Amino acid sequence: MIISKEISPYVVYSGDSVEYSLEKINLNNRKIVYSLSENGVLQGSATDGDVRRWILKTNQINLQESIGSLANQDVISVNQSVTPQQIELMFTPEASSIPIVDEFNRLVAIAWKDDGVFSIGGRKISDDSPSFIIAEIGNNHNGSIDLAKKLVDAAAEASADCVKFQLRDMDTLYKERGKVNSEDLGSEYTLDLLSRTQLSLDEMFEVFDYAKQCELIPLCTPWDLVSLERLNNYGIQGIKISSADLTNHILLEAAANTKLPLLVSTGMSREHEIQESISLLNKKHTPFALLHCNSTYPTPMSDINLSYMDRLKNISHRLVGYSGHERGYEVCIAAVARGARVIEKHFTLDRSMEGNDHRVSLLPKEFSEMVRLIRNVEEALGTSDDRIISQGESLNREVLAKSIVASVDISKNKIITEDMLDIRSPGRGLQPSRIKDLIGLPAYRNIKSEDIFFESDIVGDKHQPREFDFDRPWGIPVRYHDFESLLRDNPVDFVELHLSYRDLEMDPSEYIELQKNISFVVHSPELFARDHLMDLSSLDEAYRNKSIDELKRVIEHTHKIKELFASDFQPLVIINAGGFTLEKFMLEDERWPRYERIGEALSVIDTGKIEIIPQTMPPFPWHFGGQRFHNLFVNPEEIVRFCENFDSRICYDISHSKLACNFYDWSLQEFTKTVSPYIAHLHVVDARGFYDEGLQIGDGEVDFDALGNDLRKWAPKIPFIPEIWQGHKNDGEAFWIALDKLERKFALK
Repeated sequence: MIISKEISPYVVYSGDSVEYSLEKINLNNRKIVYSLSENGVLQGSATDGDVRRWILKTNQINLQESIGSLANQDVISVNQSVTPQQIELMFTPEASSIPIVDEFNRLVAIAWKDDGVFSIGGRKISDDSPSFIIAEIGNNHNGSIDLAKKLVDAAAEASADCVKFQLRDMDTLYKERGKVNSEDLGSEYTLDLLSRTQLSLDEMFEVFDYAKQCELIPLCTPWDLVSLERLNNYGIQGIKISSADLTNHILLEAAANTKLPLLVSTGMSREHEIQESISLLNKKHTPFALLHCNSTYPTPMSDINLSYMDRLKNISHRLVGYSGHERGYEVCIAAVARGARVIEKHFTLDRSMEGNDHRVSLLPKEFSEMVRLIRNVEEALGTSDDRIISQGESLNREVLAKSIVASVDISKNKIITEDMLDIRSPGRGLQPSRIKDLIGLPAYRNIKSEDIFFESDIVGDKHQPREFDFDRPWGIPVRYHDFESLLRDNPVDFVELHLSYRDLEMDPSEYIELQKNISFVVHSPELFARDHLMDLSSLDEAYRNKSIDELKRVIEHTHKIKELFASDFQPLVIINAGGFTLEKFMLEDERWPRYERIGEALSVIDTGKIEIIPQTMPPFPWHFGGQRFHNLFVNPEEIVRFCENFDSRICYDISHSKLACNFYDWSLQEFTKTVSPYIAHLHVVDARGFYDEGLQIGDGEVDFDALGNDLRKWAPKIPFIPEIWQGHKNDGEAFWIALDKLERKFALK
C-alpha cells in the first residue's frame, strides 16, 4: 500500500460536468475520481464504469450534467488518524483505493493498493508510461534568478518533464560556516561555492511558479529538515533525496511522513544501507522510486554498472530510474532500454561556468537530442503482446512476400490437389504456409490459372455485394483494372477511382463503358514518376511547380473520365496536398505559410467543372518509400482556417483523423464537429494507435455508433466509401464486409 497526498489528478468538484470528469478519469489511469464540495469535503466517487452505466440507462445523454448527480455517495473513507496497518486491511478486490479525510471530512490523501505506480504533478510514473525526464538544474543558476528562469525556458524547449533544484538552509546545514578556512580543501571549496550560488527562498519559489507556467513540474532536493518543511509548506509535488542523504534516516523519515512521492538516489551507498532505507520507506507506505547512481563527477563508464538497476528492482519491488553524472547521454538511453522509468541529468547553458555540476551537464541541444532518442527507444521497446504486422510491414509483405496461386484452371467443386498449386509473388493472398489447408478441399468457385487463393477459399464463406440501406450516397474504391469486375451487378451510387501516375497515360474508355446511373470521384496519385511526391507547399519552387503541373494532368484526365458518365454532376478530385517532412514536425509558425502556398497553387489551376478537395491527413503517413511526418490538414482548426480563406472543402478521412486525435489527445467527436461544415466527401475506415490506418471496421478504435450519430447531425447526405486498405482483393470482399458492418453499426439511417 502507498499513501499519497498527490490527489489533484483524482479530484473533481460536484458541480463539474460529466464530460470533464470523464476526461480526468481517462487521464489519471486509475479510472476513478473523487467528487468534492467547494470546501474540499468528500461527497462521492465516480469510476469509468459508473459513467458508462449512467450513459447506458440515460435516455437523453447530457455530458454537461454535473458529476454530483451520478457519483457514488456511499464511498468508504477513513480518518487520517487511522494507522496504515488498519487501512491496509480495508482493501478488497473491488476497492483498490481508499480516500483519507481530516476531521472535517475534507480529502487530504488517498491510499492505493501498492502496484508500484505513482504520479508526480499529475504525471504517471509506471512500467507502461514514458520515462519521467528531469533536467537537474541544481545550483547551475549560480545564484541568479534570471539565469534560473533561462534554464527553465531551455528545459521546456528541450522537452523535459521536470526541472529540479536544490534547497539548503546554510545555517542549519553547516557548522561554523563563517570559518571557511577551517574545513578540508574539498569542503572549503564546496562551502565557498554554495555560499555564492544560493537563491533566496522567495526567489526559489518564484522559479517554481515560473516552471509551472512553462508546463514543467518543479521538484527540489532538500538538504536539511528546515528546507524540507519549507518545500512541503510551499506545496511541492514531490521530493528528491540525494545520494548523500540516503543514510540520513532522520531526513528520509521526515520526507516519507509528508506522503509526497519520493525519488531516492542510491549513489555512494553500500547495499545494506540501501536495503535499510527501503525498509524504512516501506514501513511508511510512501510512494517512491530508487535511482541508480554513481556519485563521481564525471563518472567513468567502467563504474556505471547499469546492470545493478535489476538488483535495485529485485530488492525494492519498486520502479527504478537512473541519475547520471557521466559525460554524454548514451548511458541514459541505455538505462531506459533496461527499464529505467525516471531519468535525471544535469543541465546547463554553459559548461565553462564555475562549479562541478556544469562540467558534467548537458547543453540544451544535447538534452533535447537525449529526450528525442529516449522517446524513440521507448517507442521501439513496444510490448510483449502477441505480434501483429505493422502498416509498413503490410505494405512490404504484399510487394515482397508470396501467395498461393492456381497452376491450372480449377472448376468449381473439384477437389484441390497439391499439383494444382504454385507459389508466386505478390503476397496479396494466402501465405505459402497455408498450402496444406487448401489441399483436399473442394473449390468453392471457378478458379483460373494464376488466380490467387484467399481465406474464403478455405472457409467457403465469401462476402458478396448486395443492396445496402444507407441514408447517404455510398460507393467503393476502384482501379481501372478492376472497374468492370467490381461494378458488375453491384448497386453502388458512385465509384472512387484511385489513379496511379501510370494511369494518367491510359485511355479511360479502354476500361470504362458509358455509365448511365452512377457518378465518380477521383483520388489523385500522391506519387508521380521519379519518386516525386506531390507537395504544393514545398519551398523548393521547382519541386512545387512540378507538383502543380502533375495536378494539372490529373485534372485533364478527370475531364476525359467525365465524358464516360452520362449524369450531370461536378466530379471531386481528392488530393494529398503536401506538407510532409522527413525528420521532425514543423513548428506551429511554419505551417500557415505552407497552407498559403497550397491555396495559391490551387488558384492557378483551371479546374473547369471539377472541385479539388484536400484530404485530412494523419501525423505519420505511409508514403511510398517510408513513413513521414505530416504537418498540414492534421489540425482541425487549421483545416477550417484553410477552407474559409481559400473557399475550399475537404475529404474527411476518418482513419487519418483518428490517428491524429490519438497522437495529439484530441476528441474525434470534436474534430468531426469542427470540420463538418466543410466536408465534401468521406472515407470511412478504422484506425488504431498512431500509425495503423485503413483497418477493417471494428479492428481499430473508432466508435462507429457515435461517429454515425455525429455525421447524421453535422454532415448529412455527404457521400462515403469504405476505404479499407487492400479492400479490392478477392473481388472487393473487404469492402462488402465493411459495408455490412457499417449497415449494422454505423448509425446513418
